[in-house]
Amino acid sequence: MTINEIQDEIIAEFSEFTDWMDRYSLLIELGNSLEPFPEEDRTEQNLIDGCQSKVWFTAKMQDGKIIYKGDSDALLVKGIVALLIRVLSGHTPDEILESDLYFIEKINLKEHLSPTRSNGLVAMLRQMRLYALALKANSENK
Repeated sequence: MTINEIQDEIIAEFSEFTDWMDRYSLLIELGNSLEPFPEEDRTEQNLIDGCQSKVWFTAKMQDGKIIYKGDSDALLVKGIVALLIRVLSGHTPDEILESDLYFIEKINLKEHLSPTRSNGLVAMLRQMRLYALALKANSENK
């Protein structure tokens, strides 16, 4: 699936709910479905600056595609982490760097987050793109 196809799928899932409490429940459910995050990866180096809660991300290149893993100590944020991983993980660095993540606006996510959580979302996206840039540069230098 392309990044846009995954985004469209997420938009469809969220459009089934008109009440934001139901959407929050869906986010929490998505967070609970994340793969367990390895304890040894809960380091300062993997911590995202700019998030109110603790958020960790790792990224590795596998067969030319980036595999992200992430976690948070806050249930709602963990759901956001799960959404971002679902959209971006398993794609090439170029696909990630060129993507327009329109699903965030289409499901009205940012406007239903507190300003600090919204800033955290921007920080998570920035870090995921930085990982993509670094892994792309690293693979080109081999």
